[in-house]
Amino acid sequence: MPLVSPLAADSNPEVAQLAEFFNETLGFCPNSVLTMMRRPKIAKAFIALNMAVMDNQGRVTSTLKRLIAYVSSNATGCRYCQAHTIRAAERYGAEQAQLDNIWQYRTHQAFNEAERAALDFSLAASQVPNGVDADIQARLHEYWTEDEIVEILGVIALFGYLNRWNDSMATTLEEGAIASGEALLSQQGWAIEKHQ
Repeated sequence: MPLVSPLAADSNPEVAQLAEFFNETLGFCPNSVLTMMRRPKIAKAFIALNMAVMDNQGRVTSTLKRLIAYVSSNATGCRYCQAHTIRAAERYGAEQAQLDNIWQYRTHQAFNEAERAALDFSLAASQVPNGVDADIQARLHEYWTEDEIVEILGVIALFGYLNRWNDSMATTLEEGAIASGEALLSQQGWAIEKHQ
């Protein structure tokens, strides 16, 4: 059971407009955002940050951003965000080989060295204590510009917020996210757990 119940997607015109935006990106409005809408300034600030971070500026593609978010969410253990990010990666065009082999990214041919450096950074930056060391920094600079590193860390930091929010709230997973989690993550041990 969630700590706080989300508002209904049609509870007021402002929430309905918000739901429409997310219907385009995920196919549904996340219960996390519907919970944040209990304090609209929080929801609006989150959405503005989300839009800025996920904006495609070039080489850090929309697909890679979702894979970075998945690795980050997996490192923190948030089942809600794991399902959402793998669904978003799928919807934003991740190759099936990447979806099927995300945890073999260090060796699987579906990933290139630049992607591996970004995903290693995501994993290390999402740990407590932080695991980013000189080797990870050097590899990032080998493949990514400083502007691109800011983009990558923006994704990791955004999902740091979402992982804390959804795991603490025990946010209820939506049907679409459950379907993606079960189809793409269950063989790696993913389960709904407290997000029922």
